Amino acid sequence: MKVIEGVIPAPQAKVAIVVSRFNSFINDRLVEGALDTLKRQGQIADENITLVKVPGAVELPLAAKRLAKSKQFDGIVALGCVIRGGTAHFEYVSGECAKGLAQVSLESEIPVAFGVLTTENIEQAIERAGTKAGNKGVEAALSTLEMINVMNALGA
Repeated sequence: MKVIEGVIPAPQAKVAIVVSRFNSFINDRLVEGALDTLKRQGQIADENITLVKVPGAVELPLAAKRLAKSKQFDGIVALGCVIRGGTAHFEYVSGECAKGLAQVSLESEIPVAFGVLTTENIEQAIERAGTKAGNKGVEAALSTLEMINVMNALGA
């Protein structure tokens, strides 16, 4: 039986991180975790990492699509944070963001990791950005690295 499974190191990979500025007090921590993971575990050099900042989570798919279309990147890490409020806005933003990023990945055949927190409150967001629940930026970067290697193993 042949098993194709990704590994984490991808020293030759070119990775883009696209991050929302809205809720930057959370997103900055996600970026720190993702960068540390790409560099230390992925063994990717600084010059092979590009950071793109967009206004909010709804803008993440468009920026990711442009990055994917450039053919300059092997993977994209999308980071952001949507915190539920008192209106239905949360559902629209988080749903469209998730759907858009998945569409970019499928259409471009480039891994696009969903590192967008969708939380009920600020406390949950803080927990997922480097405290009790770990750092979801780290998890998204690890997923991207592994999928880059899986896609390379699967070939064109």
